[in-house]
Amino acid sequence: MTTELGGKTALMTGAGRGIGAAIATGLARAGADVVLIARTAEQLDETADTIRSAVPGSSVRVEHGDLTDLERRTAILHTLRSAGHIDILINNAATVEPLGATAQIAPEAVQAAFEINVVVPFAMTAAVVPGMVDAGWGRVVNISSSVAGHPASMISGNVYAATKAAIEAHSRNLAAELAGTGVTVNAYRPGGVDTAMQGWIRGQDPQRIGSRLRDRFISRYEAGDLISAHESAARLLDHLLGADANTTGAIWNLGDTITA
Repeated sequence: MTTELGGKTALMTGAGRGIGAAIATGLARAGADVVLIARTAEQLDETADTIRSAVPGSSVRVEHGDLTDLERRTAILHTLRSAGHIDILINNAATVEPLGATAQIAPEAVQAAFEINVVVPFAMTAAVVPGMVDAGWGRVVNISSSVAGHPASMISGNVYAATKAAIEAHSRNLAAELAGTGVTVNAYRPGGVDTAMQGWIRGQDPQRIGSRLRDRFISRYEAGDLISAHESAARLLDHLLGADANTTGAIWNLGDTITA
């Protein structure tokens, strides 16, 4: 087992499957103790079991819960603070909904998406960053999407594009705020990953989400353009542990860094 992150504790949201589970496994392989959060208990427990099998002796804790529920989020954060310090936070929990023509989307659906994709990572970060600053070291990574850089590429995904643009702006602003503290904040665009979300979009009614969006996801899948969650996670870990380890305020892509 590598030990680049030995003695560090990493908190991973959206850890039940896909990219989140793969990143959590990579952090454990790098020596970190991992804390996993997701809504679906069965998926989360499966991720924890996979990590324990892949990385014998690793420390894995799980917290089941919907982070958009203020009461549950407050309880989880209280438990985490009581258990010890968080050194690394990866904000991955997100939703791609609502999809469809902008004029047909209810304001309540927009609000719900921003709650998951923007408010939750903001709240989680606000809760753990003071401890990182006190320790003089910390790492925050917000999982974004290439759509933030090319919003017009995802017709019928207006809300998702807006939330990912917001999380990148938040990342860069917070990085500037924390400059010189030893705490870095970056965003990561994971690329086209073969996840359950991708499969779900391919199976949606084109009448609801728009044929252009559905056809785009189908064509990428059929062309073999998608990579595995573990490939994308490995690229993130390369940034986090490699030459970019002390970089802050960057938007990391699969193989390069976009600077401000």
